Amino acid sequence: MTESTNELQQEVAKAVADAELRQAVAEEAAPQAPAFEVILASNSPRRRELLNAAGVKFTVRTPATPVDESLEPDLAADPEEAAKKLAERKAGAVIQEVLAENYTGMLIVIGADTMVVLDGKIFGKPRSASDGKHMLRQLSGRTHEVITAVSVWMVAAPNAEDVSLGFRTFADISHVTFRDLTDEEITDYLRKGESFDKAGAYAIQGEGAALVDHYDGSLDTIIGLPTTRLIKEFPDLVNAEDAEC
Repeated sequence: MTESTNELQQEVAKAVADAELRQAVAEEAAPQAPAFEVILASNSPRRRELLNAAGVKFTVRTPATPVDESLEPDLAADPEEAAKKLAERKAGAVIQEVLAENYTGMLIVIGADTMVVLDGKIFGKPRSASDGKHMLRQLSGRTHEVITAVSVWMVAAPNAEDVSLGFRTFADISHVTFRDLTDEEITDYLRKGESFDKAGAYAIQGEGAALVDHYDGSLDTIIGLPTTRLIKEFPDLVNAEDAEC
């Protein structure tokens, strides 16, 4: 393992430790009166960990019918807008189900989507080992973008007939540069099994750190949820109520 790989893994470990410290400080702070329930519209373990580490109390709910993640040609040609649209679809689908249950109260729903982009081409999750190998070969020795879009929907429903709804969506972009990888390194990494539910076929927070030379931007964005920016733009999240919807 190279010195740069060790430094990257140490940086990832430090970021995780810092996030855990922020969470501990938040838990020690005097609690404020809860205002919102929060739902994370994602089953991603990475996003759950990041949101927990940011001190947000939330529940997880995904729509009963999986969200259509297909992209029209105009969206596929604009990865940032595509990521934002998919984040909106994911959050919006949960909002529709919640309102159909005659929800009352104050609610925030968070949807997110992460894309790996090289030369304007979107790299999704690999469909097979050969697909993952093809992705990693293309990323080898190159710098690519990681775009994570977040869509935050707010509901105010004092009663089931009086509902106010609004949402805002943003995208955060980081850049990741891979080392020059040999075919043996790519094959060995794919055998580790962490590629197949990851955009671009790698996980920077896992064994995939060994593939990376360096990155620029937010590590949380690369992992899947830019929590620093999320909390800055939506401070109500840290005063939210941990409640089942």
